[in-house]
Amino acid sequence: MIRLLGISGSLRAGSFNTALLRNAAELLPQGVSLDIRTLHGIPLYDADAEAAHGPPEAVVDLKDAIASADGVIFATPEYNNGIPGVFKNAIDWASRPPGDIARVFGGRHIAILGASPGGFGTVLAQNHWLPVLRTLGATLWTGGRMLVPRASGVFDTTGAISDPAVRDQLQVFLAGYAAFLRQKDD
Repeated sequence: MIRLLGISGSLRAGSFNTALLRNAAELLPQGVSLDIRTLHGIPLYDADAEAAHGPPEAVVDLKDAIASADGVIFATPEYNNGIPGVFKNAIDWASRPPGDIARVFGGRHIAILGASPGGFGTVLAQNHWLPVLRTLGATLWTGGRMLVPRASGVFDTTGAISDPAVRDQLQVFLAGYAAFLRQKDD
């Protein structure tokens, strides 16, 4: 069984990216599971608070989930042509203390997808993750790209993907990522 962790980089209740992960959970190949997490409960990084109290429980849980997953999917929104601050903050917390970086991120295979109301999907935010992942020693899976532009017309009121082409594209993306993870474990 391949265990994936999906992290939604949005706090919004009606997040397109959380909806994208929920749809992904229904389209996974056999033998693959997806644990979906949001960033609720992770405070802004504060080195003084870390020194005084250690990482918050929500951060410890996220770090352990990343470290124990066979693969991680970042579902990234794009805010002002970049990575959302709340998502970058969570990954910054997860890299603390620096001695934990190798356990949490070292060699971890990350796939990135994203949905946005804009016309370009999340292409710039996805590109902005590259130096962050490189710095953490993680590896970006580059076998597929999943960008969902004009997301308000792609999801119905329940959050299900209503566009069959996008649904098919997501299924192909997930199958490719799962096949890659199976191959690397062989």
